Amino acid sequence: MKRRILLVDDEVAVLLTLKAVLEISGFDVDTAASAKEGKSKLHTREYAMVITDMRMESEAAGREVIEAARAAEYRPAVALLTAFPVADEDWQEMGADKMLVKPMHTRVLLEQLEKLLASHERKLGKSLASKARKPATKKDVKASAKNAAKTPAKKAAAKKLAKR
Repeated sequence: MKRRILLVDDEVAVLLTLKAVLEISGFDVDTAASAKEGKSKLHTREYAMVITDMRMESEAAGREVIEAARAAEYRPAVALLTAFPVADEDWQEMGADKMLVKPMHTRVLLEQLEKLLASHERKLGKSLASKARKPATKKDVKASAKNAAKTPAKKAAAKKLAKR
């Protein structure tokens, strides 16, 4: 199953370029050209990750998307994409898991997204495990091992893409 990402940015060139890069790298990507559209999509589908620009139709548009993503029951990873970096405590206070500064080399972007997804999945796993307070089953262990086996192939594909 492909991991679904919601990409929110008011610059069409950025949306189309990032969508193409992410899809080539094996992601299923939905796009939104405004915070309003992004918030709407967050309610209609589930996403593993939301990547949002900071400044769109208003200065607070990115913050609104982050807040909507944080309120989503399925709890996606959230990355703030910006050409205007803010202090770590500011983007963390907004609720983002990572700040991505554009422009960014494709290989670096993909590596950062993979790391963010992996750490977010671990964090979610710990959170869900503590709520359930039950030990992992053999099925869980097998699924985890199967997913871990996919990672080297994804890394190799990303390296090939970066060399183009």
